[in-house]
Amino acid sequence: MVGGRGRGGGVGTGFIPHAVATKGSRCGGKAVLRRTNSIDETGEIVWYLALSLLLAWLITGLALCQGIRSSGKVVYFTATCPYLLILILLIRGATLEGARNGIEYYIGRQSDFSKLTEAEVWKDAATQIFYSTAVALGAITALSSYNRFNNDCYKDAVIISFVNCSTSLFAGFAIFAILGHMAYVQDKSVQEIVESGFGLVFIAYPDALGLLPVSSFWSIIFFLMLLTLGIDSQFAMMETITTSITDALPNFMQSRYLSMIIVLCVSFYFLGLIFATQAGIYWVQLLDHFSTGLTLLITAVLELVGIIFIYGGNRFIEDIEMMIGKKRWYFWLWWKICWFLISPCLITGILIWSTVTFHPPQYGSFEYPMWAILFGWCVFLFCVIWIPILAIVKITQAKGSNLYEKFIASCKPAPDWGPLLKLNRGERYKHQTDHV
Repeated sequence: MVGGRGRGGGVGTGFIPHAVATKGSRCGGKAVLRRTNSIDETGEIVWYLALSLLLAWLITGLALCQGIRSSGKVVYFTATCPYLLILILLIRGATLEGARNGIEYYIGRQSDFSKLTEAEVWKDAATQIFYSTAVALGAITALSSYNRFNNDCYKDAVIISFVNCSTSLFAGFAIFAILGHMAYVQDKSVQEIVESGFGLVFIAYPDALGLLPVSSFWSIIFFLMLLTLGIDSQFAMMETITTSITDALPNFMQSRYLSMIIVLCVSFYFLGLIFATQAGIYWVQLLDHFSTGLTLLITAVLELVGIIFIYGGNRFIEDIEMMIGKKRWYFWLWWKICWFLISPCLITGILIWSTVTFHPPQYGSFEYPMWAILFGWCVFLFCVIWIPILAIVKITQAKGSNLYEKFIASCKPAPDWGPLLKLNRGERYKHQTDHV
């Protein structure tokens, strides 16, 4: 289905850096997270982490209680407020002694560009882009369906991509300016302050803010920024799930939307309690390692193959032109090069490179036991197994006397494929049957 829901919706951009952390973050993890020594030692639920998780889901439930009408209004705040907060932190950081060293380590003479030769860096970069723009996650498809049919999706895609990358770059200056000051105060190099891990956002940066005058104020600003960024992403993911369910069961869910939101929020809260235990950070690292990088890369490659090489890139362009108007051939030249050549080769290359150089997850010096790694692979398989399963189901159900005919039939659009509303179908889809 192309368009037809009405107005509203959108995917927020965000920046949650996870590339560096302080070497002292292990002590911070012990104090703040009450972290145990191993994933085998679950410990107890940390009450303030459980309450924080509950707050996040309460906000999400309240924002989604009326569907896109309520979440769309909330997103206006959650998507724009972080920019103001980042700007405040950047201005404050730029006035501190040592800020220049932090900036030069971030992007300058002290940067370690040899990291660009590591597959893990490219996989993390691709995952960050996919996650922050909701590519290969279903959110783009779900939320864009609420737009008007003639919405300029081309302009939106360009703006979102530019703003997303600019936001990450912009936030990096705010982060490393203050980390540079932290290194200056401790009389260390910035390289001694940072290393790989999760602790930058939750331990290193708060530690650095603690060195500033009126540290409580700056800490509130920073964590308010994190809250709005995280909640914004959570809205998009939840909206994707609820849209999928209501599309699959429109008549049944129409009068039960609020009940569905409550059930989903409560269920996800209890599922997330494992992250609020004393071993929670180990589970976060494990699931992040197995459920994002390779999963999103595989999904993105298959989406490209499905749309460009099975559905047809030229047919896809004609569908877009139905919405944004006819364009000349040279307008699409760059996008054809990207869709048919650059993007499939680049993503496939990163996927193969990441698979060949794969290494088990690690949190600091802690190495995960074999059962945890096997569990991580099970999570990975659970995420991707539905693609071949549904493909087999569709091929089996397709018309045809043999497997080849069934495969060809399953690759063709369904009779009801096209714009939902008749006034948007034009000559191209004038023979489309109505959706049941």
